[in-house]
Amino acid sequence: MKYAFLEQHRPDYRLSVERFCRLLSVSVSGFYQWRKQPVSLREQANNALDEIILMLFKKHQRRYGYRRIYKALITSHDYKGSRERVRRRMIAKRLKAKQRKAYKVTTDSDHDLLISPNILNRAFDASKPNQKWVGDITYINTDQGWLYLATVIDLYSRKVVGWSMQPHMKAALVCDALNMALVNRGYPIGVLFHSDRGSQYCSYAFRDIMDKYKFVQSMSRKGNCWDNAVAESFFKTLKSEETDDRDFKTIEEAKRVVFNYIEVYYNRQRMHSSIQYQIPAEYEALWLMKKAA
Repeated sequence: MKYAFLEQHRPDYRLSVERFCRLLSVSVSGFYQWRKQPVSLREQANNALDEIILMLFKKHQRRYGYRRIYKALITSHDYKGSRERVRRRMIAKRLKAKQRKAYKVTTDSDHDLLISPNILNRAFDASKPNQKWVGDITYINTDQGWLYLATVIDLYSRKVVGWSMQPHMKAALVCDALNMALVNRGYPIGVLFHSDRGSQYCSYAFRDIMDKYKFVQSMSRKGNCWDNAVAESFFKTLKSEETDDRDFKTIEEAKRVVFNYIEVYYNRQRMHSSIQYQIPAEYEALWLMKKAA
């Protein structure tokens, strides 16, 4: 509606009503008549919904598209409308979530170390925590050079249970991430651990930890990123939602941002589509409650 646009944006352009009406090819008398009319109940409802959508959109720093906004409206605001209505309102308000970008693979599989078979075989579901973990490495650019991030994700809840950040890709990077996961999860025995064929995951140091806790090691087929899709997806989400649009001056600055994203936001605030749009930490807490009942 041109009248609504005129009413909303005229102060921005500092134009008189008559001048703005001429630019939009609408009647001045028609505009004043429109202003006298009461706002319809539908428009009032849309305005109220728009305010909540915008609040959620800002709260999650443009990370949520209409699907997650819709789920957040249901869980936190008792929303009864359709998902399509949320999508239309976000389009009308030009609210578009951050987009994922392609990124290069960090895997170095050109080595003579032992390769484990693909036992996971893309079975990314798990019936309980500490049943299946996946690990991977990515990089983040800073003015001081690359910061490498290794993560361990529990496939039950998609929670990042271990991570490590270093300016190198040595075996210690993945060993530190795994050791953090072990500490955080109470040193479970016999977990199925899946990764790519990178030399870090084939190293003697990493395999020693696997053997100590009787882990079953699984590796992707050569050059097949879909075999470790959950880990790949997390890195794409991290980059699109947090790091792609930032210019990090120092490695320490990048570390602080990644830490905050993983521990404060991703694990404890962000809804995940693969667990029915629940939050990883809350999803695990619910499992514990059911187990104790």
